[in-house]
Amino acid sequence: MTVPDGGGSWIRIAARNNAEWCDILCRSHGVPGRFDPDAWVDPHRTPPYYPDAVTLDPAAVGKRLLARIDTITPGAYVKDSFANLDLAPFGFEIVHEAEWILRRPGPSPSTHDTAVRWMPLEAEAELATWEAAWDAEGAGLGLFVPELLRQPSAQFLGGSVDGSIVAGAIVNRTGDVLGVSNVFTTLGDLDDAWSGCVAYLEDAHPGSPLVGYEAGEKLAAARRHGFGSVGALRIWFEGERG
Repeated sequence: MTVPDGGGSWIRIAARNNAEWCDILCRSHGVPGRFDPDAWVDPHRTPPYYPDAVTLDPAAVGKRLLARIDTITPGAYVKDSFANLDLAPFGFEIVHEAEWILRRPGPSPSTHDTAVRWMPLEAEAELATWEAAWDAEGAGLGLFVPELLRQPSAQFLGGSVDGSIVAGAIVNRTGDVLGVSNVFTTLGDLDDAWSGCVAYLEDAHPGSPLVGYEAGEKLAAARRHGFGSVGALRIWFEGERG
């Protein structure tokens, strides 16, 4: 499903929301970024999985954008929010393509496993358990530090069964809009994770549109739970130079 009206505006909203979460995460690791009119940029190397820049305006110029991030140290990522940059001449390659998604307020179209209880995390020990469940490959990166639990505009949601975290998501607020990311489950039912997360947010934050970006199976699952696509994005990566 494609959202027919205002797609360009929603891309800007979703990109800004995502950049705000990236900024929160990076600041928690002591590598703060900054918001310029055309992009969020971080002059420091960011933590794993997090970009060094997120474009906020389709008029952003690749060369000018790259001048504001660390392209000396290999491994820079740029989130091309409008899928309109050409960074190949600068040694970057596209490593991921996805779609911005939007869910307008309304009841969840399906029910979730009621044995899974969704709630925001409060304790540091819960956050550590949440990250261990999220980290399916066991990388042990320590991305999500306790300081993040004290951020007023962000929450970690956990889906628990008998006190054990089996699913989760991260939610951050920009105005009335909620960004949803890092949706996961250890039970193998991605639809149930999306349904449970959406049902919780509809109850806790009625009237708030939900945005994010997904690809592949996660995108298909999000669409089954009321999300529509509003535009494409790309992730560019600068690997080691030969």
